Amino acid sequence: MSEPASIYILTGPTAVGKTELALQWAEKFDAEIVSCDSLLFYRGMNIGTAKPNRDELARVPHHLVDICEVDTAMNIATYVERARAAVDEIGRRGRRVLVTGGSGFYLKAFLGPVADGVEVPVVLREELELLLEEGGLDPLLDQLEELNPTGLGELDQANPRRVIRALERCRASGKTLAVLRAEFDALPGPFADFNAQVVRLGRSTEELHERIGRRIEIMLRDGLVAEVRRLDGDGLRLNPSAARSIGYRETLEMIDGELSETELAEEIAKNTRGLVRKQRTWFRTQLPEHRVLPAGNARVDTLFEL
Repeated sequence: MSEPASIYILTGPTAVGKTELALQWAEKFDAEIVSCDSLLFYRGMNIGTAKPNRDELARVPHHLVDICEVDTAMNIATYVERARAAVDEIGRRGRRVLVTGGSGFYLKAFLGPVADGVEVPVVLREELELLLEEGGLDPLLDQLEELNPTGLGELDQANPRRVIRALERCRASGKTLAVLRAEFDALPGPFADFNAQVVRLGRSTEELHERIGRRIEIMLRDGLVAEVRRLDGDGLRLNPSAARSIGYRETLEMIDGELSETELAEEIAKNTRGLVRKQRTWFRTQLPEHRVLPAGNARVDTLFEL
């Protein structure tokens, strides 16, 4: 029986230096890049996402970059469908697949199951949204605890979105959170027929903060504010995932008069540093077994085992 094909995954926090290393590896080892960055999907979101520029995109074929208008939110089901199609297409050409990006939600699609198949009726979702609006979290938690007498596990009970998602799934399925979790963990992932090699790049906190500061200077110099103004006219605010992303939400706040021009760079930097902290925690706790390499010393020739 032949060995499963490999998917090579290069990840790490924002500003760690994934883009250039990914391009070099893909060029050297005849690979194409599949993005798992949650903002590179959107056309026109270029400066604030540090999207690879035209020359970089021309060096190696890229997939799942610039595939949506800014007013249309991406979802995990569509992402999985398109990522699987891209991976299969690359394989038919006899080339390697390099997945790169730092968005854990989309990265998980290559490492395990991402959807449990529970169908939630629209009427139930609307009922729970109304209950949250009128009564806050307490009535939702009361229902959830009644349906889960053995406890709510690791659910973030202060997060309204998480609480609603948990309750709607329990009510729609008639199962407890523990049963739903066990069934979910037993599902095959959409890329279970591949062998995933994962490398995470790291840098010191001081070095990352310095790189974040330089990146923001470049973004503002290259026209981030003008980009956000243009995207605002294209419907950016209709897509909360995009409009609330770092760099864009602060610039919209400045446009709306909630933030001064002099405060903009530091506000973006502060929020980016917070994102990096969350990313590092996610990588440590959610990624399966993987290699961690210092980004400054990572060598293209030994990045993955071929």
